[in-house]
Amino acid sequence: MEQRNDLSHIAGVAVDELAALAGTPVYVYDSAIIARQVQRLQRAFAGTPTRFMYACKALPNLSIMRLVKRLGTGLDTVSIQEVQLGLHAGFKPEEILFTPNMVSFEEIQRAVELGVHINIDSIPMLERFGHHYGGRTPIFLRINPHIMAGGNERISTGHIDSKFGISIHQLRHVERIVGSHGMHIHGLHMHTGSDILDADVFLRGAELLLDSAALFPELRYLDLGSGFKVAYKPGDITTDIEDLGKRITERVKAFNAQRTEPVEIWFEPGKFLVSEAGTLLTRVTLLKQTTATVFAGVDSGLNHLIRPMMYGAYHHIENVSAPTATPRIYTVVGNICETDTFGWDRQIAEIKEGHLLAMRNAGAYGHSMASNYNSRMRPPEILITDGQAQLIRRRETLDDLLATQVSVD
Repeated sequence: MEQRNDLSHIAGVAVDELAALAGTPVYVYDSAIIARQVQRLQRAFAGTPTRFMYACKALPNLSIMRLVKRLGTGLDTVSIQEVQLGLHAGFKPEEILFTPNMVSFEEIQRAVELGVHINIDSIPMLERFGHHYGGRTPIFLRINPHIMAGGNERISTGHIDSKFGISIHQLRHVERIVGSHGMHIHGLHMHTGSDILDADVFLRGAELLLDSAALFPELRYLDLGSGFKVAYKPGDITTDIEDLGKRITERVKAFNAQRTEPVEIWFEPGKFLVSEAGTLLTRVTLLKQTTATVFAGVDSGLNHLIRPMMYGAYHHIENVSAPTATPRIYTVVGNICETDTFGWDRQIAEIKEGHLLAMRNAGAYGHSMASNYNSRMRPPEILITDGQAQLIRRRETLDDLLATQVSVD
């Protein structure tokens, strides 16, 4: 957030202009930050063949997908609808990885028809795939490494009680299934969770995949997932991408030196690319003082940004209408018929009704997890590029809420 003449700007555009363009609440994204994050990863892993697959579940807007494609990424998808959006955004089938969980076989078949890379994460699905396709369609295998990692139990996906992946201890069984059906394994994949600080987590996972590679002589790709931690609070610690890149590069180089065909390393950054680029702009509708608390109510709620309520996630909140005012203590809440608190006891520049508040680091899992709870509309989205703000999703209307309903007398 930049301050010019006591007025807050996002990526060079004044916040009041952004609010006038689309109303509030509104999600605003800075394309320069997304480009910075992609290029930082590309530099850190330049020493070994590496591909970055944007995890579009974080922010599946078509304009964002097209932006990261221009920057050189592929696409990580977890539903057939995300696959279809990716193709619509211009990604080629070979640039898309489909990693579903607990889906019907019909969804897998549709992905085969579309020609994307398919990641199988259970033995029953592997057996069914092998019986149906044999060796006609190469696949990835998602391995559960039994590594506990991540900033919250709900986003830890590689531990022994996780629903994701095939246990590392079941690889002998996997080998039998693959051999009996003549299947071709082109990739091994794992994802241990989100908000991972320790590079050793990725290295432990890499070692497990490298050790398993000997079972699959046609292996071309090792996918280490993602989970790089970004800063939410001022002064927050983050994943040391440069150190991780150096250490992974050294290990993979040594591994590839022993192979006739080198493997390519894949990562699936989502939050790392878009979180810091996003801001949710809201307008203060009411100040309410109780015997214990001063509430600042805004024109949004958990229907627009559920992370604080779902994960206890922290989002920094700023008064961008009066950034230099004397700070006071507020609890910022939404307008939904639930306890939808964005931040307890926050020190924020003095707030008045009508002021704009900015919730930072809202690019990932903000709009993508938004809902129509309380029959409220999902907000619009704005993308700023080179100082120019463009609407990339309009605000929903009552007609949108009614469009899928079928009236029965």
